[in-house]
Amino acid sequence: MTFLSNLGPWAWFVLGALLLVAEIAAPGAFLLWLGLAALATGALGLVADLSWQVQVVAFAALAVVAVLVGRKVSPSPGKASDRPFLNRRAQGFVGRVFTLDEPIVDGTGRVRIDDTVWRVTGPDTAAGTDVKVMAADGPTLTVKRA
Repeated sequence: MTFLSNLGPWAWFVLGALLLVAEIAAPGAFLLWLGLAALATGALGLVADLSWQVQVVAFAALAVVAVLVGRKVSPSPGKASDRPFLNRRAQGFVGRVFTLDEPIVDGTGRVRIDDTVWRVTGPDTAAGTDVKVMAADGPTLTVKRA
């Protein structure tokens, strides 16, 4: 304990750095705010000569404020995205109509969408026919004649 008291406000900088490193090692965006509160407490301790008790209370108050601010600026996990099909590109094709690149033979064919060729399944259909995407299962689109 005397080692920490000898460090003075620098102990808060050490604690803040450790918390920030812990946030990098185990991300969850919670230790970040506590680390920033510890760094702010260290800065406060450098500016004003505060007892360790006042520094602990200041850290607690700054931690609460930092966590509340962090909750305001961080996106909430349940919030709808402006790009809902970003990682589910095939789902964005459901309901759209495309022209077959290759015929569907024995239930399998290909369609070109933008710069990508997609595997399609459905009833046998000639190349050049318009098909409507009914479902998407991974990289395979299920289609029917439009």
